[in-house]
Amino acid sequence: MTTITLNLSPELEHQIRTEASRQGVEPDRYILNALQERLQPRLPTTQPTEADLLQQINIGFSAQTWEEYHALIAKRHAETLTPEEHKQLIQMSSRLEQLNVARIQALIQLATFRNQPLTELMQTLGCLRVLPSMIISS
Repeated sequence: MTTITLNLSPELEHQIRTEASRQGVEPDRYILNALQERLQPRLPTTQPTEADLLQQINIGFSAQTWEEYHALIAKRHAETLTPEEHKQLIQMSSRLEQLNVARIQALIQLATFRNQPLTELMQTLGCLRVLPSMIISS
């Protein structure tokens, strides 16, 4: 992989870091995703490919963001969460919920694309734990 160095204004760097954190990814991954989106040729079809759906299914928090999230959860259980940390936990939980909704929608689309039952697809991909058992019941 080639390395390119960018000189960013402090304001732009802050925006990138903030948005990357909000999306639960590292800043370099956020920049790569933004560039790929921007440079991708626009296809006349709006149907995502199987690869697009698999990529959507695999989007999630970075390891560092998961650590921060679990630390905030532990502080909440210990009742030592500050108001600012509470706000951060709510934002992270909302982002996680958005990611899970997008993931489930992509799973449904992929199951349809493959003409395969959703639960079977999820077992195949090893992501059956994504949905609560009450939703999975057949």
